[in-house]
Amino acid sequence: MSDRITTSKLDAMKSAGDKFVMVTAYDSTFARLVSDAGAECILVGDSLGMVLQGHDTTVPVSLDAMVYHTECVARARPTSMIVADLPFMTYSSPDVALTASMELMQQGAQMVKLEGGVWLSETIHQLVQRGIPVCAHLGLTPQSVNVFGGYRVMGRTPKEAKSILADAVEIQDAGASMLLLECVPEKLAADISSKLDIPVIGIGAGAGTDAELTKANHSNAFDERRVSTVETGLQLDFD
Repeated sequence: MSDRITTSKLDAMKSAGDKFVMVTAYDSTFARLVSDAGAECILVGDSLGMVLQGHDTTVPVSLDAMVYHTECVARARPTSMIVADLPFMTYSSPDVALTASMELMQQGAQMVKLEGGVWLSETIHQLVQRGIPVCAHLGLTPQSVNVFGGYRVMGRTPKEAKSILADAVEIQDAGASMLLLECVPEKLAADISSKLDIPVIGIGAGAGTDAELTKANHSNAFDERRVSTVETGLQLDFD
């Protein structure tokens, strides 16, 4: 695992204006392909509930499932940084989050990701104090789909945009190492990226972020030998 990607490396890339890539993976084989293709980060996402398990949302995904798939990805020994999602209701309090994060980190995660705004500030602070790096997730947060009443672009109104920006600043101040923005207007994403010191990753957020998340396992581009991740240009070779 020479030249393993770290938070310091990603911070340096942001400072230099160099873009990086995060790609989802749920197993050892795909993790190796993603790492060999040069992706800086692998996300073991709770989207596995929809991609692999056939659920309509990510809400049913268990911590046991996330631990299992994180361990599978880590066995590939990728150079990419491994970020693992904390699933639904596993960070409802700081103590619950600490226990769940411990399990993911012990199975190979280098960072955990959680969905939500300022209400998570104390949880983020406590995780970081105890040696657990955090990636926050704002905008469309899929675990809250039942509150939103469906999947939609967030931050279109001035009020929503102001709230997301305020959350982003608060989360950075609490100690988060990265931020994922999902389904927000391109201008808002670019504005947040320019105002934060930490790297900002976008998915459905335009080209103005520091990095892009591509859910390669969702692609229909498979053929007998390779899959190309459409939005990043990475080529994952099966040879």
